[in-house]
Amino acid sequence: MYIPALAAVGTFVAAATSILYDGRAPSNLTAAQLDTSSGPYVTAVKGSQNASHYTTLLGQSVAPTPLWGVDEQSIRVTIDNTSVFTPGTAAPQLGFRRTELIAQGNPISNRTAFDETIETGVTAFHFSLQADPQRPLNLTHDYQVVFIEPSDGTHVFGLELGTPFNQTPDALSHSLKLLAHDSTVVFNTSFTDADWHNFAVVVDWTQRTLQVLYSANAQTLQTVTDVVPNTSATAGAAGQGEFHFGVLKLPLIDPTQTSAQQSDVVHFGIQEGTTEGLIYSGVFVESASSGVSVGNGRTVTL
Repeated sequence: MYIPALAAVGTFVAAATSILYDGRAPSNLTAAQLDTSSGPYVTAVKGSQNASHYTTLLGQSVAPTPLWGVDEQSIRVTIDNTSVFTPGTAAPQLGFRRTELIAQGNPISNRTAFDETIETGVTAFHFSLQADPQRPLNLTHDYQVVFIEPSDGTHVFGLELGTPFNQTPDALSHSLKLLAHDSTVVFNTSFTDADWHNFAVVVDWTQRTLQVLYSANAQTLQTVTDVVPNTSATAGAAGQGEFHFGVLKLPLIDPTQTSAQQSDVVHFGIQEGTTEGLIYSGVFVESASSGVSVGNGRTVTL
């Protein structure tokens, strides 16, 4: 679903916006920094191997999205059968396979204070992703790949791929789907191979609304939705949370398990154990109070 009628919404302006978080991996970022969460990402959400086993800095081998023209290298995020995350003292999440990067401040700061910085007023969350042709996803599964997660485990918004859990694959299984907090799909577009899919999600944290901008490759971002309500999200500090991007693969139902186990997607279900991945670039958060960056040196007021 692409909505060109909305593309004219907004006015191009010359003013620069304020970058609140820059997750575009600089060319001097190292695997050692990934392993120690000492760069722009917390890398704790992974399996038993070092973070650099699952996340690869690609240097110049895969050019990043052409929208921004900054010093940046693309990042490959992968899962395999060791990608079982154990959160603290809780049980291992055997139903999931997941590797995620979580935004953190520079310098590394108090987590709550950082989340408040990027999640107050009106802010725009930018991210670009591309298929990994050597490590394709199995789109009979549901994949949650970009989201903001408050402490209640919900998502302020989320980008998903594949087939929703316990549903039959259909044409939308091959689409990128941008979901509001209540899981309503507000925008979808085909996940074409070899293309950069560029997004900006504008969140008004006071009014609790969303607006989505999208483009492919070097095309300037266009508005593809109206401002849509997101009022099921919790207001205030309790509705703020961590900004994740990566690969979170939900299981398929195992018919040999009990109904209670089948409904516990975190700990039960079928995973094939294959190595799968996505490639990311262009991840940053900006203040959108005076406009949104749309690429190629342009900013638009919505």
